[in-house]
Amino acid sequence: MSSLAAAELLALRNRVPVPAVRVNEAAVATAFVSERHLRIDGRAPTSFAPLSGFWQAADGWVRTHANYPHHRARLLNALGIADTGQDQALVDVLAKELASRPAREVQETVYAGGGLAVAVAPAPAASAPAGPALIETRHVGRGGPRLLAPASVPARGVRVLDLTRVIAGPVGTRTLALLGADVLRVDAPQLAEDEDAHADTGMGKRSTLLDLADSGDRRVFEGLLSRADVVVTGYRPGALDRHGLAPDALQARHPGLIVAQLCAWGWSGPWAERRGFDSLVQAGTGIAAIEAAADGRPGVLPAQALDHGTGYLLAAAVLRALSARQTTGGGRHLRLSLAGTASWLLHGIRSAPAQGEAALHDPEPWLTETESPYGLLRHALPPVHYDGAPANWNRAPTRWGTDLPNWS
Repeated sequence: MSSLAAAELLALRNRVPVPAVRVNEAAVATAFVSERHLRIDGRAPTSFAPLSGFWQAADGWVRTHANYPHHRARLLNALGIADTGQDQALVDVLAKELASRPAREVQETVYAGGGLAVAVAPAPAASAPAGPALIETRHVGRGGPRLLAPASVPARGVRVLDLTRVIAGPVGTRTLALLGADVLRVDAPQLAEDEDAHADTGMGKRSTLLDLADSGDRRVFEGLLSRADVVVTGYRPGALDRHGLAPDALQARHPGLIVAQLCAWGWSGPWAERRGFDSLVQAGTGIAAIEAAADGRPGVLPAQALDHGTGYLLAAAVLRALSARQTTGGGRHLRLSLAGTASWLLHGIRSAPAQGEAALHDPEPWLTETESPYGLLRHALPPVHYDGAPANWNRAPTRWGTDLPNWS
């Protein structure tokens, strides 16, 4: 979808026929596990921390997420477990504690303490209602067309403020950077990102730190915003509103702006304001139960497909919004969620007939090496392709938070 949206925008800008789109399944399969293929000077990053995973509860299973230090601390504090720093001992203590409690009690106790744990939901029935929409699009009809000049790549000259973290949002903005956009990632200084994750998803982008609660940093941010074409956010619904960054407020100040929002659980309902990650949404939507082993232990998709799939959908939605603004003007408000992608996988795709073991692919043709400030990166190539598409990003990731807060 992102390949076609890129080809369409390129054709519109250059007033030429849409280039042929050809997507290689092996390239997609490799890119969807890009974090597993990443090597930094030969070192393989650790993807999940010891306290992240499935745990047997008193009446079922629970999935925890404790990759970040603050999530680990909140998980242990909520359950009354002292952090000794001894991971194997803590694994044993946590397993014993969770086994003594009902799954939903664990879920609510940890959530109340600011941590992340989700009771594994049963596989949904065929008649179960679908979840959130895959992509929500609203036309904000202020501002005339913003004509993008002819260019060799679809998003050249487009400025993107990237307020996203972890995988889904950064994959989407990484894709926009591949296609020529000037992408500046903005993070709060007090909320550190995992540097290994940034080495994978920071391709083609720059990264800066701004505290929106600080008046000086806020002035700098507003200056960036005044020249932006796109703002992408990856925080819970309402989390940025106190900074004046609600979509309606942004588009009132900046007519024609495209605002794309990404969250975990959807934009309405009792879970909308909860934090979440791909692994937790798989657990909470029934995917983990569908993927369970013969012994009943919950399983996972072969890739963090909610993250990567939503990231490419996000890029496609932004590219389509740029095409629409080119012709009809006005801004666009886009909303996506990991839960929406999960619902699409569960309800919107017919299962292929069983054909034995899944076909394997060789990832080697879709891996390359790039020198970076992190060291030599061995990483997946982008899967987005149309005739004439960039084969790789034009710059390596800079170190997280080290760039000046300005446009290229």
